[in-house]
Amino acid sequence: MTPGPDRQPLDRAFFDRPVLEVAPDLLGRVLVRRTPDGPIELRLTEVEAYAGPADPGSHAYRGRTERNAVMFGPPGHAYVYFTYGMWHCLNLVCGPEGHASGVLLRAGEVLHGHERAHERRPKARNDHELAKGPARLATALGVDRRLNGTDACAGADAPLGILTGHPARPDQVLSGPRTGVGGEGATHPWRFWIDGDPSVSPYRAHTPRRRSATRRQVGT
Repeated sequence: MTPGPDRQPLDRAFFDRPVLEVAPDLLGRVLVRRTPDGPIELRLTEVEAYAGPADPGSHAYRGRTERNAVMFGPPGHAYVYFTYGMWHCLNLVCGPEGHASGVLLRAGEVLHGHERAHERRPKARNDHELAKGPARLATALGVDRRLNGTDACAGADAPLGILTGHPARPDQVLSGPRTGVGGEGATHPWRFWIDGDPSVSPYRAHTPRRRSATRRQVGT
């Protein structure tokens, strides 16, 4: 049986475009996470764009490292990073190979596999909170560094994939500053979300991290 138009996988050409085109176009698309326990499907409702060497907020701003190497690879691959010593975040690489831009998947609505998502996110009070924020999204889907570099365009057997879904209409899409980004990149309006969707995370401005008094005393 041929899948409907909303079940067609997005190909690599979709991601081989400027990040500010790809990011809002991902809203309403369906992220599929395939696990041994069964699939989880999620409709993307909030994303953020990061433009590599041209973007002070990007992990790739200062060039290639072991941590961000996937961002410099082919478009359509997953870049997964670990942050604050406890959370993972999932990004999709886009633009031409070597350019190092990507889209952070910030939030979404779980469409299928709720029970599996709730097992990973037992503190979620309702379905809207399962993937309300990038760390929650990654946790609900069982995403960690083992998926770093995964090709999301590799087909139905890959652990990650993106389906056409129902793209958000332009009049549904809002944009504003990215959450938690400071410095020169703080005001870039590169966070995109579906207006009024309950799964979208609240905006939080960047808060500078302060060194503890103990660390200041020893001069570190």
